[in-house]
Amino acid sequence: MVSLVYNTLSSTFSRANIFLKPQFSRRTSRLRINLSQFGPIWSSKVTNSNSFTTRCSSSSNRITEISCDDNDIVVLGIETSCDDTAAAVVRGNGEILSQVISSQADLLERYGGVAPKMAEEAHSQVIDQVVQRALDEANLTEKHLSAVAVTIGPGLSLCLRVGVRKARQIAGSFNLPIVGVHHMEAHALVARLVEMELQFPFLALLISGGHNLLVLARDLGHYVQLGTTIDDAIGEAYDKTARWLGLSMRRGGGSALEELAREGNAQSVKFSVPMKQHKDCNFSYAGLKTQVRLAIESKKIDTETPIFSASSQDRSLRADIAASFQRVAVLHLEERCERAIDWALKIEPSIKFLVVSGGVASNQYVRTRLGEVVKKNGLQLVCPPPKLCTDNGVMVAWTGIEHFRKGRFDLPPPADEPEDFVFDLRPRWPLGEEHTEGRSGARSLRTARIHPSLTSIIQSSTPQSLPFNNDVENMKHHAG
Repeated sequence: MVSLVYNTLSSTFSRANIFLKPQFSRRTSRLRINLSQFGPIWSSKVTNSNSFTTRCSSSSNRITEISCDDNDIVVLGIETSCDDTAAAVVRGNGEILSQVISSQADLLERYGGVAPKMAEEAHSQVIDQVVQRALDEANLTEKHLSAVAVTIGPGLSLCLRVGVRKARQIAGSFNLPIVGVHHMEAHALVARLVEMELQFPFLALLISGGHNLLVLARDLGHYVQLGTTIDDAIGEAYDKTARWLGLSMRRGGGSALEELAREGNAQSVKFSVPMKQHKDCNFSYAGLKTQVRLAIESKKIDTETPIFSASSQDRSLRADIAASFQRVAVLHLEERCERAIDWALKIEPSIKFLVVSGGVASNQYVRTRLGEVVKKNGLQLVCPPPKLCTDNGVMVAWTGIEHFRKGRFDLPPPADEPEDFVFDLRPRWPLGEEHTEGRSGARSLRTARIHPSLTSIIQSSTPQSLPFNNDVENMKHHAG
């Protein structure tokens, strides 16, 4: 198999680095390289572009140095890791030339979540139009690009393949280098596009439908994972709770639940905070989801009735559950961030920023509560604008730019790449090396515990006696 990018997974999170000791500044990139092993392909590419100035060795007639200004770096970013087809064109100085997103909201509402095969088909139907529109809105063609960046993981392999295939077609046809991007790294690094003062090292909380990550970003490509989710991520818990409460999934369950929660009493339902007994930075939302489902059953809420058809009393009950769930779900984030800040400052005392990014970071309640945590610990909170928190092509393009400056990219694929070529995809792909103190006993489902208030219910009930028997069975398994 020909590796697209990222040959190793280590604490330095390194990509295939074909350059020796690349050097760059924030505004001007200077890459010192030796490309004699790659033949003339790069000579024709760079010398014919106005974006680069080249110096060649008189003896080998090969490029030994590429010098380019950030204004001349232009990267197309393609993102298809899950349920949105996105593309964007970004300049090296941070200027967003275009941003296009094709939503799968209709599919989400129809299937109550992401259906991988349907999502793949939806990506395939629109990927060409989305990319072309991104180029058109940037008033550029592929010939103006310096490189193509594309998400190769983590995500749904069927969906990732669509974006990678398109990226390789463009890169091969127009002789462009290609940068494979880690989806969660992109969520973290897009903060550096909107906050130019954000330098390494910094702490990042990445929260989305599939991920909860607390990461110490020590340098570009060098990450220490302080905490992760041991089961369900917060975004998935938001979506499931929203669906059970009969909310519309068209704009995403998270925003609908946050809106309903404003009507409720956040203290009315006594949900327990997950993993209080585990003194680490890991996350768990499976137990909280089960608590929500049991609360819905106990209040005899008809989950088949959409919120717009509910009586005022029923709506009030649902709002109380939404508000109580949100309070505890975010309190879990707060507690983990408190501990992560303490750990991170011991490793890197110069840290000044906490970056909060990912789809759930667009939630205003989340931002407000974490803002208080950061303020109390003397740090600054950096949250990208909501349109850059959800999955988008800008974050992919910008991450591609960051690594392109360092010379971390692959050479153009062949223009006649065979149809059966096996792409290097990373559906499951850790970001950095796990911090020793971050390992949790709860990683073993046999030792994970549940709240005492649920134990008696679970032990005295058969799966058939409860409407949500799959979660109850899981909880029994968790309880050992």
